[in-house]
Amino acid sequence: MTARTSDWPGVRPAVVAEVVAGLSARLQKRLDGAAAKLAERPVGREGDEWRVEVDEETVLVLHAPGGVIAGEADVRCGCLLAPACVHRAAAVTLCPLAEAEPEPVVESESELEDARESESEPGSGTGTEATAGREGARDIPEESAGQPAPAPLTAAELAAVRHLHGAAAAVLAAGVSGAGAVSQAELLRAAHRARLAGLHRPAAAAVTVATRVRAARSGAPDHRLVDLVAGLRELLGLTTALAAGATPVAELRGTARQTYREEGGLRLYGLFAEPVLTATHAGAVSWAVDADGRLSTIAEVMPHDDAVSAAPQALGAGNRTVRLGDTALSHREFSRAGLAVQGATRSTGGRLGAGASVRAVRAAGAAWTAEPASRLWSEPAPAQVARALAAQELPYESRPAGSDLLFLDVTLLGTAPTGPGGMPQLLARCTTDGPTGDPAAGGPVIVLRPAHEHPGLPFRANLALLATVPGLRLRVIGRLERADRPELRLLAIGTPPDASDPLTLPADRAARVNLGLERLQTADLAAPVPAAPEPAASAPGPGPADEPTAPAPYGPPVHVLGRRVEQTVTSGRHALAPSEASAAADRGLLRAAGLATAAELLDGLRAAAVNRDRDVFGRIVTDDHEAFANAWLTAASYTEELATALCAAAWSGEG
Repeated sequence: MTARTSDWPGVRPAVVAEVVAGLSARLQKRLDGAAAKLAERPVGREGDEWRVEVDEETVLVLHAPGGVIAGEADVRCGCLLAPACVHRAAAVTLCPLAEAEPEPVVESESELEDARESESEPGSGTGTEATAGREGARDIPEESAGQPAPAPLTAAELAAVRHLHGAAAAVLAAGVSGAGAVSQAELLRAAHRARLAGLHRPAAAAVTVATRVRAARSGAPDHRLVDLVAGLRELLGLTTALAAGATPVAELRGTARQTYREEGGLRLYGLFAEPVLTATHAGAVSWAVDADGRLSTIAEVMPHDDAVSAAPQALGAGNRTVRLGDTALSHREFSRAGLAVQGATRSTGGRLGAGASVRAVRAAGAAWTAEPASRLWSEPAPAQVARALAAQELPYESRPAGSDLLFLDVTLLGTAPTGPGGMPQLLARCTTDGPTGDPAAGGPVIVLRPAHEHPGLPFRANLALLATVPGLRLRVIGRLERADRPELRLLAIGTPPDASDPLTLPADRAARVNLGLERLQTADLAAPVPAAPEPAASAPGPGPADEPTAPAPYGPPVHVLGRRVEQTVTSGRHALAPSEASAAADRGLLRAAGLATAAELLDGLRAAAVNRDRDVFGRIVTDDHEAFANAWLTAASYTEELATALCAAAWSGEG
């Protein structure tokens, strides 16, 4: 089933659940096939109505004011079985999921100021729903401290949690191949029930899982199996913790809206800007540092019509004006300039509010080698990695701004065949506080990767040009890629302190380049002076002295367990029934590497997958998949913790 999401309006998750629940059991079995046929039909639009000709006599009408179907009555079909027809259910199955409508609240005067904001939340790059789910969210001031401790779950909340856990376990047991429209609708129905009960974080996690399952089944280009695994692990972990009465309850419940704190006057110094590009949204986000060294963001992200226009829209957003006060700076200009802000508001995640009371004027920027920006590069690389890994354990909305960013000084080494299948990758040696405390001392060898793989963005072209100047010293900003060798997704580069071969950039570039919004030229890179050749050694060596050294090969066979965890998500629990010889081989490989716990978890996962009760006639009795979901969650959490530990060890030189 494939369909262009731009051809269809968005739909509230609750609408999908209601329409699919209205089908008879016979029609529910035909739903996936009906959706595949409907996806091939042309879609026309007239104002707020989308029309689909199901056949010569039947027309399906989707009423979507603002591009979102908000109610069950907005989906109308002309067939004789309507409204309990398969056409309506197939249509909402094809529509992309939209953010649930916020619940009405009593607003104070300050809340109304923040409600006037229309800015967008920047995406994370790992999934569409992370950006789309925050578009148009209304921001309210943060509640004051000293509130009473949240009460434990009520009976209604506990019932909603168990319903959501059961729906998620059923999706996991079926796998992507078996989680059709009916399973997805049941998960969305449970998510809607959880949201009404005030369990916003698990409800949002469930919608995220449903969206990623849809992307996996339709073959969407932005689908990543690792994201779907992470989403299911988070959802099952949340529901398990809530059902067990874990604390803190407030953090597990989550909040419905972004919260802001009054900051008063802020002096901001632009750091860099990056494009935001997902399956449905495109734009740019600027990063700034204040006098206290805290990071903040200002975003310009909007929906795009299709994949062709997405990359140009993201690049063009870099030239749009920063929406903060009366400033006329573009995002590219702000990345090298500064702002003096009065009446500033700032969220926990570092997003700057743009309410009517905020005033901002242009001010001088700061070089990366001067305070307060230089403070970001003073922290040792292992400490930065530890900070980034620790932040991944927090809810997305609670993570400090820039917690996943690394600020490093590196020396380019050139390319080496270290990628999958021997693909060449750009390597660099980290010189940020080497083991001896001397910045010039050798640190870990890092694989530099583009921050976004889209060919319409200049990331890949810029890295290819950087690969032609080995020996060049750079000050860089990148996003940590969690792996068992040091990897960094490069976002921006600049000239390091006391560089003998600085970047030869125009004066208005302020000795820095936003790699996702600007293209490097050969003239921008001064080729470093080659070092004097080393005298030849008497014994044959491994190669030239200036040849880059590839990072060490991958260590413990964590993939043996991780592969089974991912295989379950793809094919369901029945995929974990290999021959005893295959199971023994996996068990022996893990135990030989000292991963006895991983071997036990893998055996437990396989045992839970095949442990199905049968009735007196030998037929499999349907269960709630509770034991299997718990075994999978334990194995997935173990691989997550082990991957985090291996990443930290690699950056500290202990890998």
